[in-house]
Formats: sequence, C-alpha cells, structure tokens
Amino acid sequence: MISSDIGKEVIKKELPLVPKLPGVYRMLNSKGEILYVGKAKNLPNRLKSYVSEKSHIIRTERMLSQTKRLEITTTSNESEALLLEANLIKKFKPKFNILLRDDKSFPYIFMSNEHEFPRLEKHRGAKNKTGRYYGPFASAGAVNRTLNTLQKVFLLRSCSDKEVEAGDRPCLNYHLKRCSGPCGRKINKEDYKLLVNAADDFLTGKSNKVQETLSLQMKQASEEMEFELAASLRDRIRALAQVQSIQGINPR
Repeated sequence: MISSDIGKEVIKKELPLVPKLPGVYRMLNSKGEILYVGKAKNLPNRLKSYVSEKSHIIRTERMLSQTKRLEITTTSNESEALLLEANLIKKFKPKFNILLRDDKSFPYIFMSNEHEFPRLEKHRGAKNKTGRYYGPFASAGAVNRTLNTLQKVFLLRSCSDKEVEAGDRPCLNYHLKRCSGPCGRKINKEDYKLLVNAADDFLTGKSNKVQETLSLQMKQASEEMEFELAASLRDRIRALAQVQSIQGINPR
C-alpha cells in the first residue's frame, strides 16, 4: 500500500526553516534523484498543502511515498521562480512533473552561428535554427528587457542581414551607441567575434569575467586620456550590473 506519510514527515521537519518567500522546491528520493520540482509565491504556504490535505491524487501520493529529502531555493519574485522551475524541469526531467517538460512555450534569446556578424534576437517555439539558445525566460517582457540591456553592453547588431550585407551606412543604433556598426563596416569580423564571445560568456554565467574585462578596458582608456571611450565603457558596466541585479537566485 502506498503511504504518503514519509514525505509528509520530511516536509513537516523542514517547514520551520523555510522562509516566507517566492521560490522553488525539489522533492528527492533516497538516491538523491529529483522526483518533482514545484514553484510557489509563498513557499511555506505551498508546502503546508502537502501536509494538511488528507488525500491527494495518486501521482502525488506516490511522489510523497518516495520523498526522503526536500531542497529549497528562494528567488526575488514569482517570475524568477517560474523561470528557475522551468530550467530545473528541463535539466532533470523529474518523473512526477508532467508539465513544462516541453518548454517550447517559453521565450529564449537566440544567436545564430551561421552569420559572420551574429545578432541577438528573441525566439519562441521549436529550436530548429542553427545557433545558441539562452533561457528559457519567464516572459516575453523579460526577454525584451534583457535584449535591450545586452545591446548597450555588447553592441551586437539588431539590424537585418540585408543591411549588413549592403554595408553602406550604419544603423540608428550605432549612432545611439547600442551597436558596433557592422552594417556600416565600422567593425571587422575578428573584433565583432570578441563581442559575440563576451555576450556568450555573460549569458552562460561568466559575468565576472566580462565585467573584469570591461573594467580593465575602461582603466586603460582613462590612462590614455580617451575619456569618451572610458565613459562609454563605464555605461556598459552599469548596464551589465543592471541585468545581473534582476537575475538574482539565492540557494538556501
């Protein structure tokens, strides 16, 4: 006979330690395998429901009967919890999660590797294009805000392939200091590739490396009295910090 009492006791023991914050919880079995990933606006309230409800659907009963450990990760808001939940389900594919395994409904940031001057763009749906996908993000708004800031930091183009191929004039973003200008032949392939690699480093979690590089460039520009360049690098560092501040996830 299936008994959910084992999992309920695990949750009861952990509940006093769980902060009243948004976040994600993971149910693990005796082997340390993740059985289920869930999100909550208020973690204790969600976890109490597993304990207080007298009966659950059979899938939940089976999950609780195998639960030997509970792990918690708090987030700054509900949107971050949704994003973290999606990432964990995608990575671990817990057997008791039946939703979110197919994350085609979530937006991503995409960067093609088929073009000499790749651009960052929003992507949703099947990943049938050759390139790098970053995400998923909790909403289209989160992608748009991130893309907007990344353009300021890494100066990757948003203009069309035709504009780049024509190469006769830089786009408006170049004049706004949000693009390095491949559409007006203002940057060569080698230097543009360095920007692409820096963006990839940041989007794959190597933000400290990127920030250190920009800081060194700013210091060098200042020492060489290239004050306009130094100010531009300072603004890019600030924009980078802005992106980092809205992506905080705090493991307990």
